[in-house]
This record gives sequence, structure tokens and C-alpha cells, in this order.
Amino acid sequence: MASDVNLKEHLPRLTEAIVGTYSQVGTINHLGHSPLPKYEEVVSAVEDLKDIIYPGYRRREGLHLGNVTYHVGDLIDGLHDKLTVQIARALRHETRVVHGREDADPDETDFEAKGQAMAIEFLRRVPGLREVLATDVQAAYDGDPACQNVAEVIFCYPGLEAVTVYRLAHEMHKMGVPFIPRMMSEWAHKETGIDIHPGATIGKSFFIDHGTGVVIGETCEIGEYVKLYQGVTLGALSFPTDGDGNIVRNMKRHPTIEDNVVIYASATVLGGKTTIGHHSVIGSSVWLTHSVEPHTTVTMEKPKLRMKADTPGELSPEANYQI
Repeated sequence: MASDVNLKEHLPRLTEAIVGTYSQVGTINHLGHSPLPKYEEVVSAVEDLKDIIYPGYRRREGLHLGNVTYHVGDLIDGLHDKLTVQIARALRHETRVVHGREDADPDETDFEAKGQAMAIEFLRRVPGLREVLATDVQAAYDGDPACQNVAEVIFCYPGLEAVTVYRLAHEMHKMGVPFIPRMMSEWAHKETGIDIHPGATIGKSFFIDHGTGVVIGETCEIGEYVKLYQGVTLGALSFPTDGDGNIVRNMKRHPTIEDNVVIYASATVLGGKTTIGHHSVIGSSVWLTHSVEPHTTVTMEKPKLRMKADTPGELSPEANYQI
């Protein structure tokens, strides 16, 4: 059946109705002349950074000590330009909208200058990030008997992918770069199923095994040599509000995990006052809202398994299992 051309006469009115909401619901549109950071450029920068951190394992083949300096130099030059523009856009938007400085000139050159300074400072931190990420790779290899070598970790492990982007985003977060760290971490969340807020603090030799469903909140503090399994949540117990009912921000809401802790699958640890002492083990499906002393193992009581045998003649041949 052919479409009815006459129905297209309604489209101008539909357009006007939609555009009318841009004034009525102004919180979810950005219609100024000040461009926002672009996801495509931020993701491109992350891919370039991974090429620098793990040379030979990512996009570029045939690297050796004779040509790697040229390759890295080319990437660094491009990253300088990408990050300068994107950070400047983020700073401009934060100043104009978040801080209410609508009178700020979108063409002010100080945003570009500050963006460039931040971009260079961030790139200066890459050598130190490589050193820490090398400990994360080794922790994954040491902590997984199914892993054959460190190359397998770099090629295949979503936990390392998420931690790599987290460590990059965390450095930007510490520098005060707005928006972009969250863009990076949420892209990694989409790619890996692992949600690490860039504000969290995580020590070296950190390993997330399997990883899907792991959540690490903004104010988490995680020590060294910590291992998490899939489905672990390190979250907030509650959200305190002020006298007007607004959520109180900028306070510690998420737990502290000390050194050499293992947290098994689907465990949930909540609260800014909750501390898991060093060398502790938190078992699968445990729910914790209070602190645990060092060298403690916390497990659920053994569940009771009930089995109901099939009754001859019943329509369903399936057994009924209940825990």
C-alpha cells in the first residue's frame, strides 16, 4: 500500500510542536553557539592513548625500537590537538552553564589556553600510568590460572580494558577536567559492562575477573592487590538530603577496601563508613553495610536446597528446585 502524501501536510505543525518544547523543557537541549565536547573525539583520544600504553597490541602493527618513537610522537601530537579542543569545550560549557556564567564570551582564548595546559599536563602523566597499568596486567595474570600469558590479558580481558580507561579518566578527574572523564568511563561501561566512576581511588595491582556487572562508586577507596569478581557492587547505602530535600553531594558515600582483599561474585558492600580490612575475603552474594576487621572471611550461611521429584503423569517433566 502506497503512503498517503497528504498526511505529510501535518509535518510542519508537528515540527512546531516539538520545537516549542525546547523553550518549555530547556534542561535537555543545548542551543547556544558554544560547542560541546564530542563523544567521537573523546573515544578517538582514548583509542590513541591505548595505542601508546600498549604499543604493538592495538591498531598499529610492525612496531620496533627503530620506528616506535615516530609512531608515538605522531599520536602525541594528535592527542595534544584533540584534547586541547575537547577540554576547552568542556571548560567553556561548565563556566557558562554549570556555574551560571552566561555572560562569558564563548570566543575567549583563555579556555583554549587552559585546555592546552591541561592537555599537556595530562600527557605528562602517561609514563606513570603505564607503570601502574603494568602491575594491573601482572595481577590479572597472577590471579587467573586460566590465563596463559600477559598478552592474553592485554588482548582479551574486559577488566583490564575498563581499568585502563578508568586510570586515564581518573587522572583527568583529579586535574579538574569537567565532563570528559565521565564520558570516557561511561563509554568503557558500555563496552565492558564494568562501571567505574573516575572519582574512585584505586591502588596498583588491581584485578577484575570476568567483570560483567561490577559497579565502583565515586568515593570508593580501594587499596593495592585487590581482586573483584563479576557482579560486585561497591555502592552507597543511602543519599542524605539537606533541608530542602536536595541530595547532599561531595561527601564519602562509598566503602573503603584495604589492601589484599578478595570480593567474590555478586557481593554488595555499601556505605561511606564501611571499611573492609586488609587480607579479608568477602564471599559470593554477601550483603555488607558495616565494617570488617582485617584477616576476616565473610560468607553466607549454607543455603538449604530442596528438591521435589517428578510425579508420574504430570504434564511438566521438569524438577522443581528451590533454595
